[in-house]
Amino acid sequence: QVQLVESGGGSVQSGGSLRLSCAASGITASRLHMGWFRQAPGREREGVAGIDVDGQTTYADSVKGRFTASRDNAKNTLYLQMNSLKPEDTAMYYCAAQEGAYGGGWCVPTIPAARDGLRWGRGTQVTVSS
Repeated sequence: QVQLVESGGGSVQSGGSLRLSCAASGITASRLHMGWFRQAPGREREGVAGIDVDGQTTYADSVKGRFTASRDNAKNTLYLQMNSLKPEDTAMYYCAAQEGAYGGGWCVPTIPAARDGLRWGRGTQVTVSS
């Protein structure tokens, strides 16, 4: 069974940086599409950034040029480098994954959180103060 564990969240000031990590177990990560979603209080969970099994990345417009998703399949780990953080980036950040063979494409900003086949981590909190 796929398990995902996030780390790296914290509190930073506006303009600062954080690097999130997501360690996958139970499956070889190279078989997984992986990505990051976030949910702020009172708002729906939204796709932020993703990277598919071929290494192609997708980003929400709100984070383009500031966030970078990457993966190290040898370490079964997904990363999210977040630079130039803004208060509106404050949210719980969740790692999500889906087996590549499942189908349906992997454009994370357009994927609904309720999509069948998604596996989730428990999340890591990111707080950005002004």
